[in-house]
Amino acid sequence: MFRAVFFDMDDTIYDTSGFAAIARRAAVKSMVHNGLKCTEDEGYEHLIRIIKDKGSNYDKHFNILVEEVNGEEDPLIIVNGIITYHNTKFAMLKLEPESFSILLYLKSQGYKVGLITNGKELKQWEKLVRLGVYPFFDDVVTSESVGVEKPDPEIFEIAMKRLGVTAGTSLMIGNNFDADIMGACNAGMQSMLINSKLTSEQKDVLEDMGVSENVREINSLIDLMKIL
Repeated sequence: MFRAVFFDMDDTIYDTSGFAAIARRAAVKSMVHNGLKCTEDEGYEHLIRIIKDKGSNYDKHFNILVEEVNGEEDPLIIVNGIITYHNTKFAMLKLEPESFSILLYLKSQGYKVGLITNGKELKQWEKLVRLGVYPFFDDVVTSESVGVEKPDPEIFEIAMKRLGVTAGTSLMIGNNFDADIMGACNAGMQSMLINSKLTSEQKDVLEDMGVSENVREINSLIDLMKIL
């Protein structure tokens, strides 16, 4: 019987990728309007390459974009990109109704609820506060705060220890097979994959590990009400 349910954040309890893509396009449009010497499509494609190279938590994507396209950094263009990106993203930052419903359900049923997320401590907490869901979580574990990130099983073990639960009574919900599902499996937890589908290769991996019965696919967080 489960005592605790742990969630990933981005693209699990809200649509991070969708919001970020729109915000990045808006940022590039503003930068082009203010002097970035390329088309909006060229600027967006260039920005995506920089993000893939540096990682999403790097904080100078726009600086590199301006320097590489224009030959030197221009603070006016960079600041327009930064401000437009954040204003657009946070204006669209809304929790899916099903996320609120399942968090409310879990708390009403006495489950402990935790969050395990890779990323910057303040950045992830800002999302929780803006989404209005931080009171639902008994504990929040970010990779920056504990010095280890998913899929390392240690971050899952830290999260379970802080809530006083064991792997046998813990469930992990996430959208990323490698980070969330494999990490949870290696920590001895059961897990559920959402907003993604297991490939045949991934199913073979789980079968070879002998943990295929510990992993399920769900289409919606509301499905948890029928399972728990």
